[in-house]
Amino acid sequence: MNLVRFILQNHTQVLQLTLEHLWLVGLSTAFAVLIGVPLGIVIAQRPRLNKPVLASANIIQTIPSLALFGFLLPVPWLGERSDRLAILALTLYALLPIIRNTYTGIRGVDPAVVEAGRGMGLTESQLLFQVELPLAVSVILSGIRVAVVISVGLATIAAAIGAGGLGEFIFRGLAMVDDRVILAGAIPAAILALLADFGVGWLERRLRAQ
Repeated sequence: MNLVRFILQNHTQVLQLTLEHLWLVGLSTAFAVLIGVPLGIVIAQRPRLNKPVLASANIIQTIPSLALFGFLLPVPWLGERSDRLAILALTLYALLPIIRNTYTGIRGVDPAVVEAGRGMGLTESQLLFQVELPLAVSVILSGIRVAVVISVGLATIAAAIGAGGLGEFIFRGLAMVDDRVILAGAIPAAILALLADFGVGWLERRLRAQ
């Protein structure tokens, strides 16, 4: 009851921080898709680039989030705004599942289907957009689903550099040793992660069923 009372009394701030959280996650995921899907396509078509690209994305995943924020702080322009820095860091963390699933999805297309498309006179770009990507889209969405859930969790750390989001409540609650304040940030973040997982998962299942 104390938690519910706290959220009701501070509902304006909870809503504001939730919207900030959604902004960080949404923008970083969009950037990760714009970078990760083309990279996945490139390494699927040029297998020799597979190991260096995936290895680089894997290395980024191993860097602790606070350490990555620290590495990026001195970067010109980025370090001037904490939200820019947070969006870049979240984008980097979201790349691996998107690149990997795009690569896996395209490489998993039946070669006989691709050859049939070539036999019909389709160009390589037509094969990609009319055959390979439509068949791989559910696998790609699975990667985006993982990336979104990761980003929702990691975005709470962004509050440590003043980027806002629901992590503000978590860090404030830790400083005050107040469970209510911690949960006021943790529970909405968990709900956002579950909603994102359910929403993208539903879209993935719909596309797979077609």
